[in-house]
Amino acid sequence: MTMEFDETDAIRYIREHIDTDTSARYDDDELLNLIDIVYDYYEANGMLDIDLGDDDDDDELDIDDLMNYVTRMLRKDRASKLTPEDARPMVEAYLDYEDSLD
Repeated sequence: MTMEFDETDAIRYIREHIDTDTSARYDDDELLNLIDIVYDYYEANGMLDIDLGDDDDDDELDIDDLMNYVTRMLRKDRASKLTPEDARPMVEAYLDYEDSLD
């Protein structure tokens, strides 16, 4: 059974899978912004195309490329308090959340 994405569940999952001190530094809006950045990365790289097959490993996610993108976007977003160092474990937790939906 495939579960559906829920941003509240995603934020909760991230918070449960990162360091408590790191989690306490950021509000839910910061985490939601990070999720939006990851989604934008997917969109920019054609990873949301419906015609991708389930067994298509050619589109394997490059975590380093994703983190480079996240870092660039966080630096552009003057309102964001999230640091690239804190973002990586959050992104990894978010990707684990996505995997848990399958």
